[in-house]
Parts: sequence; structure tokens; C-alpha cells
Amino acid sequence: MGIAQQHLKDDTYFIVDVIVKGTGGGKMKVLVLLDGDEGVNIDDCAELSRAIGMYVETEEVIEQAYILEVSSPGLDHPLILDRQFAKNIGRKLKLLMKDGQQHTGKLLEVSESGFEFEKEVKEKKKTVHQLVSISFEEIEKANVLVSFK
Repeated sequence: MGIAQQHLKDDTYFIVDVIVKGTGGGKMKVLVLLDGDEGVNIDDCAELSRAIGMYVETEEVIEQAYILEVSSPGLDHPLILDRQFAKNIGRKLKLLMKDGQQHTGKLLEVSESGFEFEKEVKEKKKTVHQLVSISFEEIEKANVLVSFK
């Protein structure tokens, strides 16, 4: 993660994760997940990929054949960092809690320890909203839900 981090354009960008795994052909695949406070585009990913690739080749960091892919996390990738939560304020999330409960609702505010969440609760035949505070330690997985409205 350090190599990717040192090649970021500026501090509005951040590395969410670096995943290294083998492929069937004996090559190693290095997947760098890039995000930014204002989002990222394909040019941002390409620029970081070129910078990492040049560094890896010049410094001979990886000795075997590899595939380098730089991409944004995408909606299917869960939120991991506090910073990802902050950039998604106002969006609808699906939460899986460590106790097994699932919640859906709107992310309202983020702090260092957790966030304010407008949880949707089904009561009889209608949905009501309940304001709750959730700490990051309580969450097993959090995903942004796509809205087509």
C-alpha cells in the first residue's frame, strides 16, 4: 500500500485497499483500489497505474510476472475507511452489523468514531425513520445502495 500511497497526485486521493493474488497462469495480480474525496475517474486510475508500474519496474520491486490494475472500489465493494463514509453523506446504505442485524437507511453525519444514521424501520404497513448513532466497531459490512430516482 505504501508504494501506491506515495504516488498519489495529492491528498484529496486515498488508497482504499491493495489486493495481491495469484492468477491461473502463474502471474501475480495486484489490484489497487483508488478513491478520492471528490471521486475518481479513469484518467486518475491510469495516471496512478503508470506511476506505480514505472516505480515497480525501475526498482524491481516485483520479480515475477504480474498484472497491475488500478480501479475505483465500485458500488459492490464495501465501505472500509472512515473517509469513504464521509464522502457518502446523504446516500442510502445497507449495513450488516457484527451481531447479524441488517439495517438500511440514510447516512447523515460522520465523526471519528462513527456516524449518525436515519434507519428505516418497518412498522405495520409503513416505513418510519429512526435516528441512531452507530460506531464503526459495530459494523461488519457497509455498502452504498444504488438509487435510480
